Amino acid sequence: MEKPNIIEYTVFGRYALFTDPLSKTGGEKCSYQIPTYQALKGITESIYWKPTITWVIDECRIMKWIQTESKGIRPIKYSKKENDLSLYTYLRDVEYRIRAHFEWNENRPDLAHDRNENKHYDIARRMLERGGRRDIFLGARECQGYVEPCSLDEGKGEYDETNLSFGIMVHGITYPDEALREEEKGKMTVRLWNAQMEKGIIHFPRPEECEIRRILRSEKQKLFVPGKNFSGSDEFEGGGAFGMVKDLG
Repeated sequence: MEKPNIIEYTVFGRYALFTDPLSKTGGEKCSYQIPTYQALKGITESIYWKPTITWVIDECRIMKWIQTESKGIRPIKYSKKENDLSLYTYLRDVEYRIRAHFEWNENRPDLAHDRNENKHYDIARRMLERGGRRDIFLGARECQGYVEPCSLDEGKGEYDETNLSFGIMVHGITYPDEALREEEKGKMTVRLWNAQMEKGIIHFPRPEECEIRRILRSEKQKLFVPGKNFSGSDEFEGGGAFGMVKDLG
C-alpha cells in the first residue's frame, strides 16, 4: 500500500550539471551521467519544503538518452581582476520522472506542533501543479529546470529495457538536522553508493542505508523559533495556504 504523502513528477530542461567532485580540482566541471540523490532532493525541496518535514527520494526514471555537451565557461577569479577559461561538460536535453515522499524530521521535536500530514501533502501537491515554490535548477544555477505532475510509469523511456552500473558516486550530504546515526549528530557527513539502473529506473537507498560515508566537519543545527524565524499555521487567522507555510527570515 502506497503512502498518502507520495508525489510523482517529471523534471526536464535543456542542460544539467550534476558535478562529479573529482572534476572540480582542475577547475573544469564534468557532470555525472545521472542525477544524484541530493540534487533530486533539492529539486523536491524547491517544490515545497518546511523544516518540519524531510523528503525521501524513492525512484528516478531516466526518460531520454544520456548525452553530454562541453561549453567554454569564463569563471571569475576572485583573487585577480581577470577571468579564466574552463570547459564544463553538461548533460544535454534531460528528463527524469521522480517518486518521492516526505517524513517527519525527528531531529525537530520543537516543531512537532506543525506535524499535520494532510496540510503538508495538500500544499506540496498544489505547489507541484504550479511548477514549484522556488526556481528549479538541474544541479547548477545556470541549468534551469521545469517540473510538472506526472506518473512515474507514464510514457516510454529510452532505457526501459536497459540495466547499467554507474560505479561509486556521491549519494548526498547529511546535515546536522537530518542525521539519524548517533555518531553523526552535530556533523556534516558525505555519503557515497554504488549506483545501479534497472530497467531504466534508479532505486535510491535511504540516506541512513549508505555504507560508504565520511564525516566532513562539525556543524551546528539551525534553531527555528516560533514568531522569530518560523511561523506555523496556528499563528495565522484563517490558516490560508501561504500563511501555513510561511518561514520568516
